[in-house]
Amino acid sequence: MRTEERYAKVIAYFEKERPTAASELDYATPFQLLVAVILSAQCTDKRVNQVTPALFAAFPDAAAMAAASVDDIYAFIKSVSYPNNKSRHLKGMAEKLQQDFGGVVPDDVGLLQTLPGVGRKTANVVAAVIFNQSVMPVDTHVFRVSERIGLTTKSKTPLQTELTLEKHIPADKIPLAHHWLILHGRYVCTARNPHCTDCGIAEVCRYYSSRQKKNKTPQP
Repeated sequence: MRTEERYAKVIAYFEKERPTAASELDYATPFQLLVAVILSAQCTDKRVNQVTPALFAAFPDAAAMAAASVDDIYAFIKSVSYPNNKSRHLKGMAEKLQQDFGGVVPDDVGLLQTLPGVGRKTANVVAAVIFNQSVMPVDTHVFRVSERIGLTTKSKTPLQTELTLEKHIPADKIPLAHHWLILHGRYVCTARNPHCTDCGIAEVCRYYSSRQKKNKTPQP
């Protein structure tokens, strides 16, 4: 199957089945989403959503979090992965956001990456979700699913995957496609034992096709 055809069929399927896909992180403001995404690194959204209500109640904006101590922040997030590092990152992020941007989350991916704890993926999430920009955040789900389906081929890095997806997905659909691929990876195309029989795009999936051919190969 040609790459263009595969992309067209995958996009058509998700447009029909998940027309309103969205982040599973709970937030009310751009600042809260930024905090939640930082916390979500190597941690589940479910766990993050368990700690953020109290965290946001105590520190609802950059000014409040900047004024807090690292220990204050740690007390709220100690159950997430790497709480020591994330406490320092959140404190530093809030301070810089307050000092350099007046507490307002910038809409520029480059500027976002000047904030402590904010790498390319986190910056892209904020830019895509909050500002509807045509950038593709690549986490483990997006990386795995894109390669399995055949949207990428032998992609070695998240950046390579990001650029390939951005090249082939129409710009206006990229922010939504980010959620399509993440949710598909979480609930259908799981890391272990993907649920191929329940997958609506199995017929265009390179992984499924190769598995079917393998199963049909006569045994010596």
